[in-house]
Amino acid sequence: MRSSARAEGADIRVRDVRVSEDELSVALMDGRTITVPLAWYPRLEAATAAQRSHWEVAGAGYGIHWPDLDEDLRTEGLLAGARAPAGSAAWRSPR
Repeated sequence: MRSSARAEGADIRVRDVRVSEDELSVALMDGRTITVPLAWYPRLEAATAAQRSHWEVAGAGYGIHWPDLDEDLRTEGLLAGARAPAGSAAWRSPR
């Protein structure tokens, strides 16, 4: 993967994930934390607290997968400020 997000010495693999009612925070192995509005990811925003807290590291450490929601995010996308694709706002999780 060629990107400025992968600057020499930067380790953008996932260390920890926290999801509040308003924000998604992803701690990276290199010590940085990415925090974005939960509204950027409608599946996560519509999910229950239990569904949000059930996540797995994916993609050799560079991604996050929520199996109950079929949601996947990559750290490179988070660093670039990428939001969920258009049309995903219509998706709603059963509560």
